[in-house]
Amino acid sequence: MRLNIGIAGIHFAADRQAPDEVGDKHWNAILYALSRSYLNMKKTLIAASLMGAFAITAHAQSSVTLYGTLDAGLVYSNNQGGHSNWQQGSGSVSNTYFGLRGSEDLGGGLHAIFTLESGFNLNNGQFSENSTMFNRQAYVGLKSDQYGALTLGRQYDSVVDYLAPLSEAGAGYGNNLAAHPFDNDNLDNSFSIKNAVKYTSANYAGLKFGGLYGFSNSAGQFSNNRAWSAGASYDNGPLSFAAAYLQLNKSGSSNLSGAVSQGDGTAAIAADLQRTYGAGINYTYGPATAGFVYTHTQLDGISGVNVGGTTLPGIAGTNLHLDNYEVNGRYALTPALSLAAAYTFTDGKLSGSNGSGDPKWHTVSLQGDYSLSKRTDVYVEGVYQHASGELGNFGSNVAAINTLAPSSTGNQVAAAVGLRHRF
Repeated sequence: MRLNIGIAGIHFAADRQAPDEVGDKHWNAILYALSRSYLNMKKTLIAASLMGAFAITAHAQSSVTLYGTLDAGLVYSNNQGGHSNWQQGSGSVSNTYFGLRGSEDLGGGLHAIFTLESGFNLNNGQFSENSTMFNRQAYVGLKSDQYGALTLGRQYDSVVDYLAPLSEAGAGYGNNLAAHPFDNDNLDNSFSIKNAVKYTSANYAGLKFGGLYGFSNSAGQFSNNRAWSAGASYDNGPLSFAAAYLQLNKSGSSNLSGAVSQGDGTAAIAADLQRTYGAGINYTYGPATAGFVYTHTQLDGISGVNVGGTTLPGIAGTNLHLDNYEVNGRYALTPALSLAAAYTFTDGKLSGSNGSGDPKWHTVSLQGDYSLSKRTDVYVEGVYQHASGELGNFGSNVAAINTLAPSSTGNQVAAAVGLRHRF
């Protein structure tokens, strides 16, 4: 008896050197059983291979990611409206939010993408903006590996995208408490732009650039509450550079359907015209990073400025031009322990129907951070702000650390200790 095994199956034949009918039947039964087992195994392997291929293809074509940051701690401030305050803080260092990010591979390097992000208060679970769920970002678009992305919806401007990561606040080391006075340049991403069309380039050997336009969405009022911005960044090894521009028109108007509005809680500043431009540079050497950021913010026809839920006095009805000069640094003492510090000098010029003045702010922040894991860390931070000059007819300038109610004097101190978890 001869046994042949081939790719198509098992074949058998009998060489009858010694005829034996009983033996032939015995061999035929064994060979038949082996053939059936082989064919069944082959079918199983083919089916498993096909299922694996489909699973890999499906995974490569579409994905949805849940992500976010939770930041909670205790904050002490020596003066908020004339009183010291102990409070539980949500987002003292990093904004508390969750998001969904999705991508579908359309082939040829083209992807359909979307992002939905919601900021909220971890202390009470409330949304950070008047009953709006996706109050940070909500957009959909197309992304090309070669040419970049075009997206539509609620999105952050170019100052946030390109320049903010070089600042102390935007980088996340001292985010929120260490922002420039009342986040006048949006480096702390206090607001995003609604009704926005945005282009973001691909990464060309470290160079990235983009622009955004936010529509007023109001018939016959094309410029009533619109926004536009542009920016670029360049990363080359240890050196990073960025520049950006942002303009808002009539954010204090009654058109709440527009790009940005203080009336619905979208932004802290309401003015007829807001222009911000700036540039920054960072250099990393081993465990140390040092940087400098400059921004200029022009606020004309101010309706109001909100800081920590309180209106900043002496600002309404004026024009306020601000120059922010920030020096920042970070040093990793160990892979888990790092220190970060920043100093910002804000030089202001005030003019208008409520008088004139030259308000100035000096803000110093120092933070220590210890990573318990890749996603969880604990921090301690201190911020000191000294204000000087005049706020028009109101009188002496007051300190106003970002996210806290203004001081009754020119000085304010805040200290925070907290826990942050990223997912």
